[in-house]
Amino acid sequence: MPAAAPPRPAAPPTSEGSPAPARPSPTGTAGPSVPAPAALPPGPTPPGFRAEPPWGSASPPAPASPAPGSPGTAVSPGTAAVPPWPPGVPLDTPPTLPPPTASPGGARPDPWAPHAPALPTAPSQGPPALPAAPAQGTPPAGPPPTRPDLPVLAPYESLPAVPGERPSVAHVGSGPPTYDAEPTTLPPADPDGLDDLVSDTVLDGARYGTSTLRAVSVRGDSARYRGEPRRDALLTARFGTAEEALVLVAMATGARATPGAHRAAAEACRWIGRAVGRSHARLAEDIRAARRGDLKSGLHRLTDRSLGKLRASAAEQGVEPEDYTASLRCLLLTADPECRTRVFFGVGDGGLFRLRDGEWQDIEPRVGDATGEPVVGFGSLPHETPEGDRLTMDLGITTPPSPYEPAPAPPRAPFRFRASVARPGDTLLLCTGGLADPLRGEPGLCEHLTTRWSTGGPPGLAAFLADTQVRVKGYADDRTAAAVWEA
Repeated sequence: MPAAAPPRPAAPPTSEGSPAPARPSPTGTAGPSVPAPAALPPGPTPPGFRAEPPWGSASPPAPASPAPGSPGTAVSPGTAAVPPWPPGVPLDTPPTLPPPTASPGGARPDPWAPHAPALPTAPSQGPPALPAAPAQGTPPAGPPPTRPDLPVLAPYESLPAVPGERPSVAHVGSGPPTYDAEPTTLPPADPDGLDDLVSDTVLDGARYGTSTLRAVSVRGDSARYRGEPRRDALLTARFGTAEEALVLVAMATGARATPGAHRAAAEACRWIGRAVGRSHARLAEDIRAARRGDLKSGLHRLTDRSLGKLRASAAEQGVEPEDYTASLRCLLLTADPECRTRVFFGVGDGGLFRLRDGEWQDIEPRVGDATGEPVVGFGSLPHETPEGDRLTMDLGITTPPSPYEPAPAPPRAPFRFRASVARPGDTLLLCTGGLADPLRGEPGLCEHLTTRWSTGGPPGLAAFLADTQVRVKGYADDRTAAAVWEA
């Protein structure tokens, strides 16, 4: 029995069951053409291999020609080599613009680079040929990739001015002030008395009825430089609801060069706020009914009661009353749109101004009321009697007190009151002496605020803060102000 033939060695396995490559003929001649193998899924990336960008972001490199004798695709003589059609793209897809050319050195192309238009080619069978990648070290054809022109402002270039915008300045007068424009030193703090700290700036605002309110209190340049607390205090409060509401703005200034000046000012605002809040219904009714006599007497009592409690607090602390006192200025307005009566009352220095028809008016009420028949000089004594006798000039020299009588109490500041009806377009300004003094002493500040506040409606909070901070040389006290714009 003849021996069995030895088993033939098995063919090497191929991935995914694909056919084995064609073998050369025993005679050494090329065999019949064999179709190209199907596209294979990508395998693991070998070490050091750089992946190509995805399809559509860079041109794929041209397929390399197979080496003679190596297994690969057999090409019929006279037929041009065509790269395989990308997987997943239908064969009937119309030709589109070619992807951008890759940068030299294999860098990723710029997505903002413009695409070059496709060149017309002769129709051919099969899918259109893809452009080949440029050789290494060869610059791409055409202009270098550039980004589109964008409207970008140069560094530190100021924005164009808006037509009709109100100008703003840092200072007015003969020159810049001596102190810095921004805070430099904080006031000293006590770890057991942090509630006693006062912020550098307080800003507030609201709108009720036909009026728009802006209020601010700023530490002065002198206090900022020396690290002293702000002596001015500001309180804005609303009592009641709807049209029955009453809005109170209270501002106070503590005595100069006293350690507790800021506490006295804050306490004065709190006392008057409590007194007005408890009587707000009656006060709002009197304002709407224009009962000026009742308002003046009632607010006078509330003010005296509040300052009296301030003097009692000074006695509890063991300090002199004149060292623990404050000037107090208040403004009342209702939320009723039909009521345009604005009531001012207070004690101490400051200012009450009105901007009407582009001109400032100083409407600070006079001290005391004139009684009796009118006389020459509105309150001053006549220079002679009706009989012709001339009077001796009063030099203001006080008579020394008798040693058997107690010393007289220090004179108290007079109570001030004014109730006025606002007109549409008016701006009412209530302020402490830190702003009232430069308004009366520097015409440039009045002109600047007239330009800022005459047109364009009420400013925003930030703009109002900038307006009230316009500095004047020689005036470095705290500034507290409240302005009301009438619609």
